[in-house]
Amino acid sequence: MSLRLSLLMLCAISVLAQSPQLTNEVKEFVKYDQPTIVLNHVRVIDGTGAAAKEDQILIISNGKIQSIAAAAGAQAPQGATVLDLTAYTVIPGLVGMHDHMYYPAPKLNGREALYPEHASSFPRLYLAGGVTTIRTTGSVEPYSDLETKKAIDAGKVPGPKMHVTGPYLEGIGSFTPQMHQIKDPEDARKTVEYWADQSVDNYKAYMHITRDELGAAIQAAHKRGLKVTGHLCSVTFRDAAALGIDDLEHGIVVDTGFDPAKKPDQCPPVPGSRAVLEKLDIESAPVQEMIRDLVAHHVAMTSTLPVFETFVPNRAPKDARILDAMMPEAKSDYLAAAARASEAGDRSPWNVLFKKEMQFERHFVKAGGHLLAGLDPTGIGGVIAGFGDQREIELLVEAGFTPLEAIKIATYNGAQYLGELDHIGSLTPGKQADIVVIKGNPAAQIRDIENVEIVFKDGIGYDSAKLIAATKGMVGIR
Repeated sequence: MSLRLSLLMLCAISVLAQSPQLTNEVKEFVKYDQPTIVLNHVRVIDGTGAAAKEDQILIISNGKIQSIAAAAGAQAPQGATVLDLTAYTVIPGLVGMHDHMYYPAPKLNGREALYPEHASSFPRLYLAGGVTTIRTTGSVEPYSDLETKKAIDAGKVPGPKMHVTGPYLEGIGSFTPQMHQIKDPEDARKTVEYWADQSVDNYKAYMHITRDELGAAIQAAHKRGLKVTGHLCSVTFRDAAALGIDDLEHGIVVDTGFDPAKKPDQCPPVPGSRAVLEKLDIESAPVQEMIRDLVAHHVAMTSTLPVFETFVPNRAPKDARILDAMMPEAKSDYLAAAARASEAGDRSPWNVLFKKEMQFERHFVKAGGHLLAGLDPTGIGGVIAGFGDQREIELLVEAGFTPLEAIKIATYNGAQYLGELDHIGSLTPGKQADIVVIKGNPAAQIRDIENVEIVFKDGIGYDSAKLIAATKGMVGIR
């Protein structure tokens, strides 16, 4: 036996030894799990922003991408499973960067805001939508998230690879009883250190945290090699950048730095802040200076356009896929909330704010900013795992990015931020075979991004339709 062949066999044995044994619960959703799978005559969008390549042959072996080449004249390896994917496109697995594992409970009888963990439906729906890696970006049940990650990694349940974010770093004034309210900088430091020991790898600061508390949290996280993002209100974007924050969520529609009523370490009244933002010129010197400051501090920005779309009159999605996933009470609650949003008509500030957010994201990228993509399944309940990630890409295109740029933001950029670019984020030989098979051509018609049929994660092909069918009527409770 040659040395080269021996090494190849050892590599194959090593990969197989690391692969989890899938339970029957997972196997029922698996369509392809052969050692070598060939995607032939397929269009390849590699996630780097490069032009799509037509009529390619992509070979998957032992969970990784072995090669990508022109299909003309190429031969499939002997014994391989060959899929003729003429008229199909492959893209990298999506990297969802604001992908919670919870969803708002129906507010029956006007009760308080609660967000039950969706450890049954959401992992399946994320994977079905082509999302192979997520950052949970704020957790209300961090132990549940960590245990779900363990179960997925062990092959016990289907779902994406998870980067678990610790519990919200929230100050005094939380709107939900599910969040611990940090008392002081020492409490912030201890919270970060405790959850780092539990294996979370990201943190999210929230609306009422003070600058001193945020600074202590960032310092503690960075000592452990971990990152902090924030959905902020009491702290402005520029103050957070100066403190060393790594990422900011949602964009300019949550920044309070331009509100003259803003006081240090306090959230200004929401109606006043929105009125200021409605009149704010994104091309003005103060906004452009803020963008340059964020870029200079290497602060990323996570786009979450789907959650804001639901607030815009007559824009809340009524997609059957979304409604079918909801339990009846969640569906009724969502449709009623969407109707109320539409009743506001021209009076709604979101008619303007939604467009300004899109404009802001374009300017942020133009200035050299690192834009990430997520969905944020909160708001009025119209944003669902997986489906919302697809919608985010469509809305990025509406915002002015090309389809190839939008796909890069939702794949390559997220992997790069997470430090995973050597393994995922683009279709490149040697990387893990996290691949989404789409009927159609999203480079020409971005709506085709919804036509996901097979999702490969580490070379195992999952049946998207079966995963979706298994979650029908579950969203809203589990």
